[in-house]
Amino acid sequence: MITRDDIISWLQCYRQVVGENKDYLTQLDAAIGDADHGANMDRGFAAVLEKMPTVAAKDIGAILKMTGMTLVATVGGAGGPLYGTFFMRAGATVDGKMELSPLEFLAALEAGLAGVQQRGKATTGEKTMVDALTPACQALRRALEAGQPLSAALQQAAQAAEEGMKATIPMLATKGRASYLGERSIGHQDPGATSSYLLFRCAADCFANKNKE
Repeated sequence: MITRDDIISWLQCYRQVVGENKDYLTQLDAAIGDADHGANMDRGFAAVLEKMPTVAAKDIGAILKMTGMTLVATVGGAGGPLYGTFFMRAGATVDGKMELSPLEFLAALEAGLAGVQQRGKATTGEKTMVDALTPACQALRRALEAGQPLSAALQQAAQAAEEGMKATIPMLATKGRASYLGERSIGHQDPGATSSYLLFRCAADCFANKNKE
């Protein structure tokens, strides 16, 4: 089972990784966006960790919903509303739960993805974070339904997210600020897909010792 402390560790890991990759994410965004994705995500997750003590004793749903609301309040650009929606939808799915089965964790991630798609009106192939989130969730579901342990399933999900992230490079952007560039958006990796890959990479690393239990 995935415990409340596991979820907190995952968010702490992501906050660290976002900080380490802040400049890289900003460089990616400079090519096709406002050059602020790294700084925005770093600021947002720093705020999440500052607020964590206020919900650390509560359930997983409350922790995820706090994360989402904090991101909406502190992250500029498209990242705030989209990542905020992702975590708020995920939190609503597991409201009141102190621990999650692998399939419940998957359901939360899938609800988050659905929220992002609805909020951003995006689907795969449009050079957005959806291009990393969708294959990651699909790979995670396939692995879990095949009976694989959570650790192995998350490794496959992270790999699928990485492949989805790289697949955005040749895409023509049709959503968000990048769409204004038209053909010039081709050849650049999407920053939102990159930060989404990092989210799954952190989950795979944090839950590396988790099995189906």
